[in-house]
Amino acid sequence: MNTDAITLRPAVAADALCIGVLGMQVFLETYAPDGVRPDLAREVLQLLSPETTATALARDDQRFIVAERAGHLLGFAHWRPGAAHEGVHADRPAELFRLYVLLRFAGSGLGTRLLRAAEEAAAAEGADTMWLTAWAGNARARAFYPRRGYTDVGETAYVIEGIAYENRIFVRGLTAR
Repeated sequence: MNTDAITLRPAVAADALCIGVLGMQVFLETYAPDGVRPDLAREVLQLLSPETTATALARDDQRFIVAERAGHLLGFAHWRPGAAHEGVHADRPAELFRLYVLLRFAGSGLGTRLLRAAEEAAAAEGADTMWLTAWAGNARARAFYPRRGYTDVGETAYVIEGIAYENRIFVRGLTAR
């Protein structure tokens, strides 16, 4: 798939609607392979509503880069400078909170472009480490990040309505460019 016409840019407030809806689509494709249960429906609406996304876009401690082609949003990277985790040992960490790409573009290199753009931006702001968590059941993510230099450093849990789901913590050192 030709990704040459795809541009990356910092997100703006007007992107909240499309980021939220794209996020919901990718979330459900990833985390609800057997269908949507009420707990997952509530989780996706809470985490990725356009209102929640607009609030995140307006915060000084969160960053977004979007990928688009011909005015259509195809994916985004969302990271949080300074976000720490007990399983991550870094002086100046940044958390890759979400890297979401439409399923049609999986394997096209778009995810890698977004990831590298987020890493470069985080390093330019002084981060020495990028880290993230990936659901243990997400085989694509668990294969994707190690191929891009990330190391699995342990387990953590993501809790939805009192149910803990195993997640893996991935870490990569960053260098200023």
